[in-house]
Amino acid sequence: MSVDPVTPERIAETEKLIRPHIRHTPLMRVDMRDFGTRPLPVDLKLELLQHSGSFKARGAFANLLTRDIPPAGVVAASGGNHGAAVAYAAMRLGVPATIFVPSVTSPAKAERIRSYGAELVIGGDRYADALAASETYVAESGALAVHAYDQVETLLGQGTLGEEIEDDLPEMTTLLVAVGGGGLIGGIASWFRGRVKIVAVESDGAPTLYEAFKAGKPVDASAGGIAADSLAPRQVGQLMFPIAQKYVEPPVLVSDDAILAAQKALWAGARVVAEPGGAAAFAALLSGKYVPGLDERVCVLVCGSNTTAVRFD
Repeated sequence: MSVDPVTPERIAETEKLIRPHIRHTPLMRVDMRDFGTRPLPVDLKLELLQHSGSFKARGAFANLLTRDIPPAGVVAASGGNHGAAVAYAAMRLGVPATIFVPSVTSPAKAERIRSYGAELVIGGDRYADALAASETYVAESGALAVHAYDQVETLLGQGTLGEEIEDDLPEMTTLLVAVGGGGLIGGIASWFRGRVKIVAVESDGAPTLYEAFKAGKPVDASAGGIAADSLAPRQVGQLMFPIAQKYVEPPVLVSDDAILAAQKALWAGARVVAEPGGAAAFAALLSGKYVPGLDERVCVLVCGSNTTAVRFD
């Protein structure tokens, strides 16, 4: 029998380790009637206020604080947010970092990575291309690879967000989470273990978990759409998939138009500035693709803010 490496106990240990380096992000109570739908109280978990602009800082610090770092430092492949988080953690801990991103990475994310002092390398047109380029670099340099989602330490770090939400909102029954590679939802699901309903939300341009559920295993899926720089790997992670099969609801797919509408609604109705991937979970609620039952206490994870949608010039 295999040993489960991502347990609530290990997540709690990881939380204590990374707590000095991460923010405890706030909740915001809203009513959906403020966004033009039927009255419904909803809690927004504003993880977009985390260091480096997304939840990814949790997994980055979990990796850098628990693994041996060689002189060559660390390397990451990323659509942008993971790279920014690894660059931020490396800067704080005094570690060299090289970040590979695809050409679709937003200028806001590329600039954030550079601002943390990491070396930024454009590695192809999609995340899979950047990942392949980073693997070549690891083989040549001896740097430590920090995977965006398919790594135990990454899952443990992202799972600390589940612990934090439960501490602040013990009455929650339903949590909506956007999915790219699945590290976030895999870590969170490993914490809750079926004690709350976890609803996966994906862009219909990058239905990685949706296709995996249909096939019964991770398979290649299309990798496009408005949120391609954060929600469009080729496949979901091998580590998270069995966790999702046990503890995650079948994915809800939302369109680019729904994601854009959610971005605009979060700004107009709550003054929250989210990137497309960060707004995807809210899009499921706003568009009616997910309709909560009368007895559900819903929390929506708003998980990323690296966008130039609002400018002050």
